[in-house]
Amino acid sequence: MAVDKCSLCANMVYDDESGCYVCDVSLDEDEMYKFVTGTFGDCPYYQNGDEYAVVRKQN
Repeated sequence: MAVDKCSLCANMVYDDESGCYVCDVSLDEDEMYKFVTGTFGDCPYYQNGDEYAVVRKQN
């Protein structure tokens, strides 16, 4: 099962008002259009939010 890379990003925060996770990065208009339409590609703001990734690499 493929995991959406955004769901693992440290920039995704829970928004109480909307009741879902949102990207906390301030995107400009062109970047936001690409993000919403799914054509963003590799996000330059991606930060791995998986705190156990380093530990798994040590095995």
